[in-house]
Amino acid sequence: MQMNITFRHLDPIESLKAYAQEKVERVNKYLDRATEANVVLSLERHLHHAEIRIQSGTWLLRGREKSEDMYASIDLAMDKIERQLKRYKEKLKGHHGRERVHHRQDLVDSMKVRHQVFQSVADPTDAAPVVVKTNEFLAQPMSVDQAIMQMDLMNNDFLVFTNSTTMEMNVVYHRKDSTIGLIEASAVQKKSLVGG
Repeated sequence: MQMNITFRHLDPIESLKAYAQEKVERVNKYLDRATEANVVLSLERHLHHAEIRIQSGTWLLRGREKSEDMYASIDLAMDKIERQLKRYKEKLKGHHGRERVHHRQDLVDSMKVRHQVFQSVADPTDAAPVVVKTNEFLAQPMSVDQAIMQMDLMNNDFLVFTNSTTMEMNVVYHRKDSTIGLIEASAVQKKSLVGG
């Protein structure tokens, strides 16, 4: 597995690097083919943040945690990932990716999603909200079950994806009542206003 470890606002420390690498490599007992891991260790406002992303075939796993100790943050982030891996172990081992190419693959490849996070403003009349973070990604084709699994593996509250049955953009999300919601978007056929 290729591993990239990045330090932000923190001097690179070999013992931390070795510790993170050892912890991340433990996922190999759950996965057939973990190909890449990205670890970002950062210090923000006296808190030690660890974000770990692991790519395994078409699946992306992510754990993020913060604490007052970087070793503890790494442990907590990996604990999140390992809990999800244990939950989905059989599905991950038996799943060999989404090799099936759909006849509308060119459309799917162009379904790029932009996710922006805005800083809230105390008084909305004062100023427009400020974008503090932007992510762009492709809405990958998958079934609803696979989307729920991917959302859980990434420890996200939502996931935008292309429904592999309808080839339309969908969103799965965690609801406050501990259930999972599904939003299905579909293109609307416009009726001709002339002659009809």
